Amino acid sequence: MILRSGYTTGACAAAAAKAAAMCLCDGSAPTQVEIALPEGTRVWFPVVDCGPIDGGARASVRKDAGDDPDVTHQSLIVVTVSYVEGGEILFAAGEGVGTVTKPGLSIPPGEPAINPVPRRMIREALREVTPLGLRVTVSIPGGRELAERTFNPRLGIEGGLSIIGTIGIVKPFSAPALTASLQCGLDVAAASGVRAPVLVPGNIGERAALKNLRLDPGQIIQVSNHWGFMLSQAAIEARFTDLLVMGHPGKLAKLTDGEWDTHSSSSASAVGAVVRIGRGLLDESAAESTTVEGIFAACDAERAARLGDALAAAVHAAITGRIGPAKGLAVVLVNLAGDILGTHGELTLWK
Repeated sequence: MILRSGYTTGACAAAAAKAAAMCLCDGSAPTQVEIALPEGTRVWFPVVDCGPIDGGARASVRKDAGDDPDVTHQSLIVVTVSYVEGGEILFAAGEGVGTVTKPGLSIPPGEPAINPVPRRMIREALREVTPLGLRVTVSIPGGRELAERTFNPRLGIEGGLSIIGTIGIVKPFSAPALTASLQCGLDVAAASGVRAPVLVPGNIGERAALKNLRLDPGQIIQVSNHWGFMLSQAAIEARFTDLLVMGHPGKLAKLTDGEWDTHSSSSASAVGAVVRIGRGLLDESAAESTTVEGIFAACDAERAARLGDALAAAVHAAITGRIGPAKGLAVVLVNLAGDILGTHGELTLWK
């Protein structure tokens, strides 16, 4: 099956900005506009609506993300432009577009969360219409609510979504887009003074970390399934002195088999690794379980504790083998309820 590509929020904002500028400058109301993508390709965008408003003009483009599961797919990207003194193009965050509040991102705190490449695309689109100074306000109706389903709140982007995109095109299930967001999480933590981050797969690990440890929320960084990428990036971040890896062994035990992308479509079940590492600790009923949670549930408390510690030690060894011993490293494994199953390494920094 061939998946359909789409366009980034930044590309849609550039198209809407150009349409609004055309309306402002010559009174036209284009039904479609052409803009250049960063690599030079020119593409046409349909314009949903365009017209004058008090003090300026406004246009909107509906985002088509193709077959990518983008939270902004089919959202309206609305841009208002108005004249300003001088020849600059100034950016503002309208409804549903966030403001940067933490250092470490490519845009400084206090600025609208419109990334450098979209800003360049918008400037270039506007300069095809006029050399005059303009204020550009980008809005995404409903963006504040959509932002809660993204990494933005964790990254210190408040009030809405960010306008992103590096090539103007959304490739379905884009791994580069996800890893770029994950990298931002590391950058924000480092710039905020975090020295001993806690890497977790997702919400289960995060809740467990807050339940069992004394942490600032900014210390917790969700990795999703991209352990190879995130561990390598965290290892080369000089400002991090120590790392804690915390999560369910259904994810983390996969690392012992060299599965650094732990998504179920890219890796084998962790059951095999758990059974292998737990050989000699598991009775027949536990070893025959089809889930990691089931294996632990079938063990008595003493065996479960020994198994948890053995798995944590194996995960620790796998990570050290990948990133080296340069960082202080600890591993904590938890069950679905957030209770600790096993640990390996010194945890004093996080208690």
